Amino acid sequence: MDDAIPKLLAAVAAGEPGAADRLLPLVYDELRRLAARELARERPGHTLQATALVHEAWLRLCGDGAPRFLGSGHFFAAAATAIRRILVEAARARSAQKRGGGWQRVTLAGVAARPEVDADELLDLDRALQDLAAEDERKARLVELRYFAGLSLEECAATLGIAPATADRDWAYARAWLFDRLRERPKH
Repeated sequence: MDDAIPKLLAAVAAGEPGAADRLLPLVYDELRRLAARELARERPGHTLQATALVHEAWLRLCGDGAPRFLGSGHFFAAAATAIRRILVEAARARSAQKRGGGWQRVTLAGVAARPEVDADELLDLDRALQDLAAEDERKARLVELRYFAGLSLEECAATLGIAPATADRDWAYARAWLFDRLRERPKH
């Protein structure tokens, strides 16, 4: 990662004029990669495009009242969260328009390897992640970093400030917990 990124992130948080404009070219390719990866899981015919997703995430990350990021890892973790939220909001809107909502059974092990995830599955995963976060925020954050940001366990451990062995244990627990939670959801 570019050494200028942490300095520019601090400048953006401090409200320095032009800092966000200088930061965007340095992070754009990675944000686009994150967005494209997530959109590749969407079913054909979705209306979001990677560029629009990146721009929306960028506005949430560096718009008015931009938070102070602790480094590049923290910024990209926040980007993954922003992308997740945008996709979940879009899925909620589609689900509300098409079917009025509803639950659908999803197996987490199968979701990560599949090229497509439909809106209902994404909503179910989001609800389950919220439930996991209520029980254990760190494990939910780890799933978010692995699934939505595509980080390795080692990268997740560094971002979360935990040992790789702890990240491995948390990942095993979170996957099992989510599998059980998603299996319980009624399929529509």
